[in-house]
Amino acid sequence: MRVTSAEFVKSAAKAAHYAPDTLPEVAFAGRSNSGKSTLINTLTGYHRLAKASTSPGRTQLIQFFLINKTFSFADLPGYGYAKVPAAVKASWRPMIETYFRERGNLRLVVLVADIRRDISDDERLLIDWLTLYDRPVMLVLSKIDKLSRNQQFLRLKQIRASLNALPTEAIFPYSGHTGEGKEKIWFHIEHILESKTNILQQVRDKSDFLH
Repeated sequence: MRVTSAEFVKSAAKAAHYAPDTLPEVAFAGRSNSGKSTLINTLTGYHRLAKASTSPGRTQLIQFFLINKTFSFADLPGYGYAKVPAAVKASWRPMIETYFRERGNLRLVVLVADIRRDISDDERLLIDWLTLYDRPVMLVLSKIDKLSRNQQFLRLKQIRASLNALPTEAIFPYSGHTGEGKEKIWFHIEHILESKTNILQQVRDKSDFLH
């Protein structure tokens, strides 16, 4: 993918304030400091597009970006150990669940996780929830440059074995420092974006069935 333009559109917490849903969208989710913002910047080549911070929980709204004027990225609030007020954290779950459930142009969710850590209960729950609602999800294992090649191989093998709900071909090792893995991640994103599946109708049908 050659990115020729990437621009911030807006931030929002409520569906009524989201960016227009006229273009296919890819959402990025993960624990605070997992590397979501860095991944967005690496993929686009615009290194100040998404604001990365060493302070957990800096992103408290959904951030929307327009890429190549043909599709959009959404950077979701980090979760987990974020040092933010309890009331703010309590508002994130319904905000994110509403986004996943109602966003009609959502084509893919990119879950970013630190390869050095085991997949958390929060991350497993998110994968299961997205699978239940037929939302395609890929797992990007970040910070591989922090490990040796042998350690990377071992951690990748362990994580793949621990995730029954996610196929091996949807798990990608990646380094925001060296850019390793960027091309394979882009290839998978492009493949999903080319899909013509009416995901919104699938989600609504599944929601009706569950209720």
